[in-house]
Amino acid sequence: MNLDHVFVCGHPVLDFVATLRARRSTRFEMLVTPDRLGAWYLESGLVDTVTPAADADVREAVTLREAVYRLVGNGLLGEDFDRQALGVLNAVARQVPATPQLTSAGRHTDATPAQALATVARQTVELLSGPDVRLLKECGNPECTRVYVDRSRGMRRQWCGMDSCGNKIKAAAYRARKKASPATAGH
Repeated sequence: MNLDHVFVCGHPVLDFVATLRARRSTRFEMLVTPDRLGAWYLESGLVDTVTPAADADVREAVTLREAVYRLVGNGLLGEDFDRQALGVLNAVARQVPATPQLTSAGRHTDATPAQALATVARQTVELLSGPDVRLLKECGNPECTRVYVDRSRGMRRQWCGMDSCGNKIKAAAYRARKKASPATAGH
């Protein structure tokens, strides 16, 4: 059940924030139904099974996502964390998270939507209080608002992902150069 969720940001929390795409322009919401929220939890690898979500679960997930987006933005800019966003995050982080279990087939994580969301919140706490916060960058594509962890050598990565944004920017730059260069035909 692939619903076109994209995981290019280098951390599940950042991929969760990216479920609202193109925030500065067309704004494309990925978490529009309970099924899509459940699919995100499964596709992200946070859980192996999740009980069906309800509309209230989607509203809670979007509320957390927007609080996390504000906090990630604060981290990017080296600002103090937004107090209201911290309150939202910490309230969800205090809830019971998904707990992995060992089975004869290996590790298995069963969760409710609330447990999966608490897991996202706890991972946010770890990300924004840990060493990776200094590696956060926003995609260089002006239409994209994804934030990613830049683990490239020299921290020179410019895009959230080559397939999603890098190739588009490079192709557009190539077309612009071709259009701007004078025709050399007939010589």
